[in-house]
Amino acid sequence: MAKVMPGRFAAEMEGPFVVFIIGMRINRLFALHKWIPVASAMGPMIKELYQNPEIGFISTEFLLNWRGITLIQYWRTYEQLETYARGGTHLTTWKKFNTSVGTDGTVGIYHETYRVQPEQYEAVYVNMPKSGLAKAGVIVPAVGTRETSRRRMGGDNNPAVPTPTNPE
Repeated sequence: MAKVMPGRFAAEMEGPFVVFIIGMRINRLFALHKWIPVASAMGPMIKELYQNPEIGFISTEFLLNWRGITLIQYWRTYEQLETYARGGTHLTTWKKFNTSVGTDGTVGIYHETYRVQPEQYEAVYVNMPKSGLAKAGVIVPAVGTRETSRRRMGGDNNPAVPTPTNPE
């Protein structure tokens, strides 16, 4: 079990990075022969990524729900992610998926890719183990310029939105 870090921390990354969300959804629960191989294929790909950090992969998080699995990955660049997707274990797995499942509807897969620039993200963790961006980047105390969401995004604590104490 991951060690909980008591206190309040923020996460920082050096330079731009990529967030890649990929997952599968079991559409027909009893079609085990279709979705078990898809779910099982994720492990070897993740192992390959962690064993080859020079390809640009930084970290991943697994999320389970009752119908599937989602992975949130952090990459150095989009180009490195794309290069990986077009070769290695991923390409073999993708071809196998298209042959065995294709568009028959038994298993769904999806991904989303986001390029993130410096100062265009923020994160805070309170009494948490290293996870998400904190696992991919560096953790720092959430104080001073990192104390609030607005400050972590490069602003000050004077929101432009009127509040009941500031009705302008």
